[in-house]
Amino acid sequence: MAHDDEISNKSSNRPFEDVLKVNMTRRGAIKGGLASAAAFFAASNPALAAGVKLSKMDQLVGFEPVPVAQGNGPVPVISADYEYDVLIPWGSPLEPGGPSYDGNPSTRPTAAEQREMIGIGHDGMWYFPIKDEKATRCGWNDDWDEWKDDRDWHDNNGRHGKGNRHGMLCINHEFGRNPHVLGKEQPENLGDVQLSQHAHGVAVVELQKKKGKWTTVASKRSRRIHVNSPVNFSGAAADSDLLKTPAGNAPLGTVNNCANGYTPWGTYLTCEENFNGYFGATNSTNTWSATPAQERYGFSEEGFNYGWERFDARFDLSNPDFVNEENRFGWVVEIDPMDPTQTPVKRTSLGRIKHEGATVTVGKDGRVVCYMGDDQRFDYIYKFVSEDNWRKMLKKGKSPLDHGKLYVARFNDDGTGDWLELTIDNPALAANFADQAEVLVYTRMAADLLGATPMDRPEWISVAPNRDVYCTLTNNSRRSEPNAANPLAPNPDGHIIRWTDSDKHTGKEFKWDIFVFAQDTHGTEQSFSDPDGIWIDPDGRLFVETDGGQKDGLNNQCLVVDTRSENPAAEMKRLFTGVTGDEITGVTVTPDRKTLFINTQHPGNGDPSLTNFPAPTDGVTIPRDCTFVITRKNGGIVGS
Repeated sequence: MAHDDEISNKSSNRPFEDVLKVNMTRRGAIKGGLASAAAFFAASNPALAAGVKLSKMDQLVGFEPVPVAQGNGPVPVISADYEYDVLIPWGSPLEPGGPSYDGNPSTRPTAAEQREMIGIGHDGMWYFPIKDEKATRCGWNDDWDEWKDDRDWHDNNGRHGKGNRHGMLCINHEFGRNPHVLGKEQPENLGDVQLSQHAHGVAVVELQKKKGKWTTVASKRSRRIHVNSPVNFSGAAADSDLLKTPAGNAPLGTVNNCANGYTPWGTYLTCEENFNGYFGATNSTNTWSATPAQERYGFSEEGFNYGWERFDARFDLSNPDFVNEENRFGWVVEIDPMDPTQTPVKRTSLGRIKHEGATVTVGKDGRVVCYMGDDQRFDYIYKFVSEDNWRKMLKKGKSPLDHGKLYVARFNDDGTGDWLELTIDNPALAANFADQAEVLVYTRMAADLLGATPMDRPEWISVAPNRDVYCTLTNNSRRSEPNAANPLAPNPDGHIIRWTDSDKHTGKEFKWDIFVFAQDTHGTEQSFSDPDGIWIDPDGRLFVETDGGQKDGLNNQCLVVDTRSENPAAEMKRLFTGVTGDEITGVTVTPDRKTLFINTQHPGNGDPSLTNFPAPTDGVTIPRDCTFVITRKNGGIVGS
């Protein structure tokens, strides 16, 4: 999104581009860095390190890709080996028979109706299989001696039976601009504001495959969680005065829910990203100017021009009764998909940043590790490590996400890195923060002081079968100097970085290198730019989704590549392209991995003259975000 182009990090921390330049020079890399990347990955992959070549039988990605010439226009295009169906567009009833909206520009839902509909801005999501009618959780088993890693949630060869045809889908609704949602530039009353607010947040919806087609079903578990829903705080900053307002109002809501995560105990993690844009100041001339903390998080008088502050005092930065309300956003929020009575919990120990995602894996001694990117130019990559084995903690009634240590990454010139501990015990932080709660509320400022490495918009993170960790760095058009790794100045195309942590994810050191530079794919049949969403399946297929300016007239897309590839820039395959003006984002699968769910977000940027999808082309109907259900025609594993 355009507002991600802004820079809130005014620290003098050494930019990642400088580190990358020295690192690549040291390695004597060729232009583009592919030789260096292949050598690094071979060292971390036993088969490649042994000189084993991949046979045709070993190839994981064998489908016919979408040609460049076909990947554009107002309707999606999919590989000839695949087919898709459309599910839960914005305005669909949360349950059959409920209120609905079909994109008619002359009618809009009311705020009350939108609370019972699928929201707008489809983004991160996860599918939680149900293996029987009692909604028994599946994906992990208390009888296991050791839970191997997060991929075991789906690496079960379809053992869950009905879970491949019945489950709960948790899906984020990141954003919807006023012209798209309201049909006008600014809200005119509180009802308009609440309609916008209720279109944001999360949907928890029960799905079932009936007669070969996925559909929503009546369910006591389906619900909407939006900007006015009750929430709780937990973790090291939960009781901080920085989360309390003079008005004494109870905490409500989640907003700008971007990427996501899921836990081994069966819960969903939704992540608040550009929360700053929903706040504004109605009386900035006399009573409000941004504090250094507010500046560091990007708050401004007009925000993103949603205008909520005009009719909802909670979002008015100049209202003295609601000081600190903005500190209640920017967190990872945990939701139980199977329990509608559970109030969503904001896990403060994971820090307050513009969370792009929260990728959970299991590390040494059964401790959970959560990787997180802060999606803004020149911001940082973080991880959280629980204090003990997650099973033991749950049995003691302690959340593994509340007790542990938060770290921020520093990338060194020699291909190594350090995880810097964000704790009040650090003298550099003790001299500047009152307590650990303040460190967590102002995580960005604490990371600045420790000398973390500013990155090029850290986005989604995924963990490979060999424990390598991959992160998309979408772009950085503000780069001023070319270097071996990014020869374009500015470089708008982005890249994917990977690293291997010590001690099975829990250590304080790591080794890093670059997996692929998007610019290296330009001029090829499988060109892509601006990598954003990613997911790696249990076999090592890397799914890449894009958000930005694709070359050759392409729409945004979903591609697949084998993580074992020695030349990923040449071996990407385009599975799917979206529609004009959209973003392709969100990825999840059924346990047998024969059904893939992905999303189109803001198709046509809401402009019906560009596309009317998913409605037939008529030049009038408002385009609506929706989910695609993708299957292989031969019934095989998706991505194969």
